[in-house]
Amino acid sequence: MINVASPQIGDDEFEAVKAVMQSGMLAQGKKVAELEEKFAEYCGAKHGIAVGNGTQALHLALLSMGIGKGDEVITTPFSFVASATSILFTGATPVFADIDPKTFNISPDSIAEKITPRTKAIMPVHIFGLSADMEKINKLGVQHGLKILEDSCQAHGAAMNGKTTGSMGDAASFSFYPTKNMTTGEGGIITTNDDEINDLAKKFRNHGMADRYVYEFLGYNFRMTDIAASIGVVQLAKLEEMTKARIANAAYLTEGLKAKGIVTPYVPDGYRHVFHQYTIRVQDRDNVIQKLRDNGVGSGVYYPKSLHKFDLLSDYGSKGLDNSDKAAEEVLSLPVHPGLTKEDLDTIINAF
Repeated sequence: MINVASPQIGDDEFEAVKAVMQSGMLAQGKKVAELEEKFAEYCGAKHGIAVGNGTQALHLALLSMGIGKGDEVITTPFSFVASATSILFTGATPVFADIDPKTFNISPDSIAEKITPRTKAIMPVHIFGLSADMEKINKLGVQHGLKILEDSCQAHGAAMNGKTTGSMGDAASFSFYPTKNMTTGEGGIITTNDDEINDLAKKFRNHGMADRYVYEFLGYNFRMTDIAASIGVVQLAKLEEMTKARIANAAYLTEGLKAKGIVTPYVPDGYRHVFHQYTIRVQDRDNVIQKLRDNGVGSGVYYPKSLHKFDLLSDYGSKGLDNSDKAAEEVLSLPVHPGLTKEDLDTIINAF
């Protein structure tokens, strides 16, 4: 079976973990600081704040931007649940805007329709590895005095008009879950150019401490370990190579699948899509999934149900989300990871 995801872990990662284990410094230390510095530089951002996972990164970024009870944050219902629950964790209210049917990203026009006097921030999700339209979203932020948090958990190294995700909003949050474009085993990071957000996020991450045993406010234990960071440093050094492989695999799939009439991923001019997922649209999806399995091809549905369809999130807007609902019925993600061979890619194409 050709799996839809395959973490690319090698001897370098094993040796990095071994070195940390032998050092005796296992918790947040020099390796975390190294990952923070190098990942922020990679994104073109001033600061990096490493945490335990991508959800924590979203949660702490929102808190550090001053989001709290009584505030509204506009985001997309076509995403993983953490995009919405991280807002709820702060006491704020998620408000769902619809997506662009071609890119699957949040629609700036729909965002504009959802802004109210209580709106304090916009959280665009760079879905599947393609940047949202940050130029239009940032204009809305300036026009209405809103903070912009990039949910970049699927978009390591994606870009729009030469600007990299992680550097286009007030802050950004990334995930290093095993299936992401790079991994730390489990982990996340916030990037920002804002000194105040950086300062607050580092305190929130570590029990609200400014200095050891000096507690300024209620904080959390959201630290990353040096073990995880050591994997991340090695993975970051490989990220561009792995990303180029994803892009090349996607181009090969697109050429082969278009010839068969498949609706392949749309990449606007000036964008760098890093293909965390290679997502097509199909009819009779369950049948397609089974036929692919019969031909040795794994696949995944991201996401089979818009977030507003769940009881947990049903109170936060359900009108005007038709594009999101239709996408949830039709999307299917195919293997595109760097571990695929040409034979694998041909198998995927020929299966159709």
